[in-house]
Amino acid sequence: MRGVAWVLAMLAIAVAGCASGPSRNALRPIEGTPVAHQAQRESALAAMPAWSLSGRLAISNGKDGGSGRIEWRQDGPRFDVTLSAPVTRQSWRVTGGEGVAVLEGLEGGTRTGPDAAMLVFEATRWRIPVDALVRWLRGSGSPEAVLAYAADGRLQRLTDAGWIVDYAEWRNVAGVELPGRIEATQGEARVRLVVDDWSPGVQ
Repeated sequence: MRGVAWVLAMLAIAVAGCASGPSRNALRPIEGTPVAHQAQRESALAAMPAWSLSGRLAISNGKDGGSGRIEWRQDGPRFDVTLSAPVTRQSWRVTGGEGVAVLEGLEGGTRTGPDAAMLVFEATRWRIPVDALVRWLRGSGSPEAVLAYAADGRLQRLTDAGWIVDYAEWRNVAGVELPGRIEATQGEARVRLVVDDWSPGVQ
C-alpha cells in the first residue's frame, strides 16, 4: 500500500485537468466507407513505426484517482513511457518491448518482468494496459477488436481484450489521422488521455 500512496501523491494534479484540450480544425470528410477509411489509416500507421506523444493522463480504479503528465516514445516494438507530476517533481518510467519490461522510480527499486502492465499493477494496483495502449493510442486494435464508427465515419469506439476504448477530437499528423482524446475502461478501471502533441518519429 505504500507504493499506492506514493503514486497517489505523485499524481497530485486535478483530474479535471484532463477535461479540456486544445481545439482543432475540422478534418475533411472521409472518402469511401468507414471500414475502408480505417483500413487506410492502419496501413499508414504501419508505415510509421516510430512516434511520440505528450499529454495529460488521468487514472481511476473506482475508489482512488489521480493525474499527471505523460510522455510516450515508441520505436517499433520498443516503448519508453514516463509519467510525472510537475507539482511534486516526482515521476516513474516504464520501458520495454519484445517480452521484457522495466519499471523505475517507485519505492522498492527497479522491477523487471515480461509484462509491463503486470509490473505496473503489482507495484501500484493501477490497471494500465501498457502493451495494448501501444495500439489503442493511435486508434488500432488487435485482430479480435470490435470497431464502431461515428456519424462522420471515423473510429468512435474500439472493444478489445475486455476494454472499451472511446475516441474523440481527431487531428491530422503528417498525413495520418490520430486521436486527441482517448478513454479506456474495464469495469471500474479507467484511463483517460488528452494528447497535447503528436510527433512522427522519436523525439
